[in-house]
Amino acid sequence: MSALIASLDTPVALIDVSRMQRNIQRMQQRMHSLGVRLRPHIKTSKCLPVIKAQIAAGANGVTVSTLKEAEYCFAEGINDVFYAVAVAPGKLAQALALRRQGCNLSVLTDSVVGAQAIVAFAQQHDERFNVWIEIDCDGHRSGLAVEDPALLAVARVLVEGGQQLRGVMTHAGSSYELDTLPALQALAEQERQLCVSAAEKIRQAGMACPEVSIGSTPTALSALNLEGVTEVRAGVYVFFDLVMHNIGVCQADELALSVLTTVIGHQQDKGWIITDAGWMAMSRDRGTQRQRQDFGYGQVCTETGDWIDGARVTGANQEHGIITLGAAQGTDIVTRFPIGSRLRILPNHACATGAQFPHYHACDAEGAVHTWSRLHGW
Repeated sequence: MSALIASLDTPVALIDVSRMQRNIQRMQQRMHSLGVRLRPHIKTSKCLPVIKAQIAAGANGVTVSTLKEAEYCFAEGINDVFYAVAVAPGKLAQALALRRQGCNLSVLTDSVVGAQAIVAFAQQHDERFNVWIEIDCDGHRSGLAVEDPALLAVARVLVEGGQQLRGVMTHAGSSYELDTLPALQALAEQERQLCVSAAEKIRQAGMACPEVSIGSTPTALSALNLEGVTEVRAGVYVFFDLVMHNIGVCQADELALSVLTTVIGHQQDKGWIITDAGWMAMSRDRGTQRQRQDFGYGQVCTETGDWIDGARVTGANQEHGIITLGAAQGTDIVTRFPIGSRLRILPNHACATGAQFPHYHACDAEGAVHTWSRLHGW
């Protein structure tokens, strides 16, 4: 344990930089081997040093979930930005301002009404937006089914309205419900095939549809073939988390984000170890609750990061975390985990836990600790 880490006040979000860099290289090399661009989704980290590490490894452009993220990236010299949430009409002025400053910003829609709003605004301001159409590949969230007549209707509204139809995109969010390689491979192929089919349908109707963009960390790491795909958008791979661990796409020693916490008390008769990392630090995300292994609010590790089998954050109040030890419940918790001792908690969902902190403390292989700011807001 670095003396610098030991001096940090808790709770604090730690990044293991060596693990993060290995995760970045793993995904980048995989995308290279499959012959597609990687456009990482930065909503996981919202942190410039992390984004720069992804670009340095070979990523092309970024995916964002808010226009504030788009402004942040563009201000730091990242020009190719995809705002991958269906754009609300009220946000088009903000998008236009970014484009007028020179940002190659793309926006997204999945409805005729949304496309009409983009066209009307663009024509009013003499602008030609880059627009993607969202495809629903698994019934998980938003997007148009390939067989929906609205797909071609949206494409026509955009093209005939003078906009640049950049391509089609999808996200296989239901991959988070799987935990076997065959199932992940099958969903990855479904994601690929449906999105490519949507692009081909638009092309057969006489309209250009140059790009096919897919993305989820589980399918990106499981796909056997990405023929017809031009880019992949994945995000959580940069840190991974317990949900990804349960899915089976990463090992425990690849989880790069943790929360450092201090033991502040005990309820010995209940077997509770009380820490200063409640849900304000860990978030309320219980993403592992419906998976094969439920980690509560997080998996407990030693201060140096070694996994403590059976130890979970099983309860969380605003500023109090409750750790229990499972099968080892008879352990003398006061002696083993004295007040003032420190532990690390691995999160269920790296995006949600990261969002609780204004900055990360990034720990490199030499023991140095760097403070990396994190973006907040919309």
